[in-house]
Amino acid sequence: MAGRLTTHVLDTTHGRPAGGVEIELHRLTADRCALLVRTRTNADGRSDAPLLEGDAVQPGTYELTFRVGDYFAAMGALLVEPRFLDVVPIRFGIADPDAHYHVPLLVSPYGYATYRGS
Repeated sequence: MAGRLTTHVLDTTHGRPAGGVEIELHRLTADRCALLVRTRTNADGRSDAPLLEGDAVQPGTYELTFRVGDYFAAMGALLVEPRFLDVVPIRFGIADPDAHYHVPLLVSPYGYATYRGS
């Protein structure tokens, strides 16, 4: 199988990649939420390697969580407590294990967007 899952985080407040954001990837089933990967973004806002690739890419439901509150606090953003956005979850499905799934996050302390990239 040639599939892979990648992500990156773009800080729309500062207009640059968001380095140092903690990311977790979970696989969800009817009775289980299994942690597959825990990593941080690099200076380019990406993980150093695909989150999943090859035989590890299986059809199913997954969830990426991005700890953006800690990132913005480290950047010196003025945040109210509790933070409006602290951990951003993105739940998505993988149907084709041979495809490239790219799930980016565009984020500020008060809003975010995502899409299936290439």
